[in-house]
Amino acid sequence: MVFAAPNEALARAQDVLDSGPSPWSASVAHQVIGIWQRDWGDLRLALHHLRRGRDLAARSGSADREADVLAALGVALVHAGRTRQGLEALERGVAVSSGHTRARVLFRRAYAAWVLGRHREALEDVRRSIPVLRQADDVIWTARALTLRATVHLAVGAVDRADADFTAAEALWDTTGQEHDKADVVESRGLAAFRAGDVPAALRLFDEAAERYDKLGTPSFMLYIRRCEVLMAAGLASEALAEADAAIGTLDGIGGQSTRKAELLLVAAHAARVAGDPHTAIARAALAVRLFAGQRRTWWETHARLVMLEARVAAGRRSGRLVGDAAAVAERLAALGAPAASAASLLAGRIALALGWTADAERHLAVAARSRHSGPPLARITGWAAQALRARAAGSGRGVLEACRRGLDVLDDHRMTLGASELRARATAQGAELAALAQQVSLESGGPRRLLTWSERWRATVLSAPPTRPPADPVLQSRLTAFREIAARAEAARTEGRPVPVLEREQRRLEREIRSRTLHMRGDAPGAEERFDVGRLLGRLGGTRLVELAVLDGRVQVLLCGDGRVRRFEAGLIAEAEVEAEHVQAGLRRLAHPGADARLPVVEAAGRRLEELLLGPAAARLGSGPVVVVPPGRLHRVPWALLPSLRDRVLSVSPSASSWLRARETEPPPGGRHVLVRGPGLASGGAEVPELADRYGGATLLEHDDARVPRVLEELDGAALAHIAAHGTFRADSPLFSSLRMADGPIVVHDFERLDRSPYRIILSCCDTARFASVGADELLGLVTALLPLGTAGVVASSAPVNDEAVVSLMLALHKGLSGGLSLAEALRDARAALPGDALHQATGWAFTAFGAA
Repeated sequence: MVFAAPNEALARAQDVLDSGPSPWSASVAHQVIGIWQRDWGDLRLALHHLRRGRDLAARSGSADREADVLAALGVALVHAGRTRQGLEALERGVAVSSGHTRARVLFRRAYAAWVLGRHREALEDVRRSIPVLRQADDVIWTARALTLRATVHLAVGAVDRADADFTAAEALWDTTGQEHDKADVVESRGLAAFRAGDVPAALRLFDEAAERYDKLGTPSFMLYIRRCEVLMAAGLASEALAEADAAIGTLDGIGGQSTRKAELLLVAAHAARVAGDPHTAIARAALAVRLFAGQRRTWWETHARLVMLEARVAAGRRSGRLVGDAAAVAERLAALGAPAASAASLLAGRIALALGWTADAERHLAVAARSRHSGPPLARITGWAAQALRARAAGSGRGVLEACRRGLDVLDDHRMTLGASELRARATAQGAELAALAQQVSLESGGPRRLLTWSERWRATVLSAPPTRPPADPVLQSRLTAFREIAARAEAARTEGRPVPVLEREQRRLEREIRSRTLHMRGDAPGAEERFDVGRLLGRLGGTRLVELAVLDGRVQVLLCGDGRVRRFEAGLIAEAEVEAEHVQAGLRRLAHPGADARLPVVEAAGRRLEELLLGPAAARLGSGPVVVVPPGRLHRVPWALLPSLRDRVLSVSPSASSWLRARETEPPPGGRHVLVRGPGLASGGAEVPELADRYGGATLLEHDDARVPRVLEELDGAALAHIAAHGTFRADSPLFSSLRMADGPIVVHDFERLDRSPYRIILSCCDTARFASVGADELLGLVTALLPLGTAGVVASSAPVNDEAVVSLMLALHKGLSGGLSLAEALRDARAALPGDALHQATGWAFTAFGAA
């Protein structure tokens, strides 16, 4: 019962002990309590009960009873880090047992070997146990053995063999009531999906397994470890680190398994390194190495040493000793049959290259490059990165570009299996090095056109296709409705000065469920996307200049496109530009309040410095026509209209040149519907909306109780023009929950992603609606970027706090231009010029930006 109804089994075992049982029965009861404590509780208590069970079994005179308890005790000792004693107990169990019982003991010894990373021994023992278990018609233990064998196959990269065993095991589990074992096989299926490259399926199966464990009241620390692996592969390293650290705290709190703690420390170290925190990674990995060494777990210890070496290199260390250490780890991993061997060889090659040891680098990189033709996507990307570095060291620019192209193609295919825009965006981080290598080679020898092509290759790719939307997901829909109700109640409570912690906890819980649901969505995986064509861009620009900013070695490279050619100019350091942009943001926040006129010259001076850093000599060569700026994600908060050379121009901003082309070629929807929305709580009351309703005549006006999320979404779908006056909130911690406040609560990015077609033009007349989270290689997540892939050709939004009263004048002037047939960028330019010349109105005009090409 202990794996079918664990807590009931624990209570029944205690009842047996309270009833004055025979040694045989008492041995069984102590074993049940020991197993429960071993897997879900205090390991010290587990060892006490299992030793007591062993002694009672010996008194009972049953060799099979003694062998069975010895096997459970052996596994517990291994989990406690007492490897030698654990293996001795298992050897004794094998020696004193026979037949069916011996097959069960062999299974436990195979499990212990898997925990220790001794995969060949594990496969040999499980191979010997399965025929006996099958002959005895022992469905439960046969299913366990098949599940274990599949898990070992996964550890050594044999995904197809693992899948066959999981399929056979599941068919057997369906005939049993072993609920914990069923949850375990769902969890293992998730691991198999991940190893096969299906991240959404892995997350879905892990969540299903977690629900099953929760119902049983049995935490699974192995699930935490596996889920953290997937989160890292999905670009969610910070979340993986937080989850691993929380699990370590829980495990320590109950006195749980030392083996699992070591594994959690390893995954935390890996997550910290990927998240850009090498010092935390070194500390976690060093502790993991010590624990694994004490537990005699060579497989795991070697992986921990690899992560520690990677973290040291990330912290800036380079030495010949590190090359030797990385090579030794690679050799050991290869001998163990570990797929991570190629990553260790790549690391050795990188360090050797940095030291100028070209012969050593070539040897190690050649080994790492072998993985480029087979295995899961991330392993193949590692191989292509090694191949690109080999070509770089050999001076072959063509070879570098070919390897980068092939590696990014692999990542493209993987990225399009992801349905959630967040995962697609974060996955691009895996290709950042390849894209940077190609850009560097293009800068050195390829000319401006090639540099532009490679700058576009890995920029704002998440905007190239809309996120996957399931035909109907009532669960997601109900969660969004519940979230909206709770958020509205929390906002009302804050306004009235009432406490909100309970409501905030519930809101966070619903956010987690909604996000989890969206991460499960699998992409449509369409064919190859249309490649960027410089000639096509230049042909569509006409008299417009497009300025794309690329960052190489910390410096801004300006690519000026127009008049049938691409020219390159070198500007300033990106780090200095980022600091200046923050100063500008602080100045605009001050200017949003009356009485801050003295700050205006300071902000204007910062705008001049930004122009020098970001445009350099290109500022004098922009011509007199419209300008499109394509900045990197790190510069998304720059108010471009503040720069002197752009201040009086028709100016728009686009996340990529490809995105601008798509917006330019987007046709407006038939019917020309106008939708005006006014949310609650604005200082101005959204005063421009009634006047706009009079101007547009037949426009749909949604305000007061009509401005509820379902109705707003219904009207926005396929509209030609939408104007939304509502409080905006940007969520840096969770950008897809950035929102606009409606009558019944917030409308969030997840809501907009459910539109069949977002409005052709949309104006967001509120604070912070053009703020984004920069993630992945060069991706942006936020309200505006949610709209662009869904059919919106142009957006006007604010990248800074604004004064609600001043916004009204700007919006009325903007719509006057639109009514006269101007584009969004043209109308915004004229609206800025029509504003009063005081600091408050000038800052309001600079804060708004036109995105896209409508």
